[in-house]
Amino acid sequence: MTSRIFSMQTKSVKVLFLGLPIGVPRYISFQEKIRESRRENILFLEHPPTITAGINYNIDNLLVAPKFLSFHGISLNYIKRGGDFTAHEPGQIVAYFHIDLKSRQLGIADFLQAILESCKSATLEVWGISLVSKPDSPGLYLESDPRLKILSIGVYFKSWFTSYGVAFNVSNNFSAFSCIHPCGGNWQNMTSIQNIGLDCVEDKKKLWKTKVSEKFLQFLERNPAKNQ
Repeated sequence: MTSRIFSMQTKSVKVLFLGLPIGVPRYISFQEKIRESRRENILFLEHPPTITAGINYNIDNLLVAPKFLSFHGISLNYIKRGGDFTAHEPGQIVAYFHIDLKSRQLGIADFLQAILESCKSATLEVWGISLVSKPDSPGLYLESDPRLKILSIGVYFKSWFTSYGVAFNVSNNFSAFSCIHPCGGNWQNMTSIQNIGLDCVEDKKKLWKTKVSEKFLQFLERNPAKNQ
């Protein structure tokens, strides 16, 4: 997985910003290799138009036939992460976290909370938007209107090593979302930085990724791996 990579690193954790869209099957192959070696990293990328179904998917939440998706250039992938159907599109930042929870003696709840808090803090600093979570609906929502979801989360844990992560809507057009009930909800309750009317230029997106990385790496530094 190369191609226009920006990277930063602290101790054992490398952070990569990939510049070109990466298909979900290619990512799956990558994360399987990462799990085998237990090499920690955080990967920021975008996917081409894609719908993914997590291990808890409800087929009724897929609103169109697979042939319709194929005709419109939207891929459909059944994957090993928590949750139901979600969508990925260009303009949406995807962050995948590959972390050795066993080595760091981290619990799943603390790991997930650290991801969400890093994203909340970065969004507030870059765009001045306050986000909140809901106990009964994973992800992050606008504090000003908690009906509107801007970030989805779905993570896979195997042998206490993580993969997958979050998808943050910045400038995507929701064409793939309109084909599903994302996480069982109404796709029209999804929003983005662009829909809010804020600046979503590349410099802002890069700053958000950098802020998320810095804040999450600070969390990891407070919970070092045994071999560090």
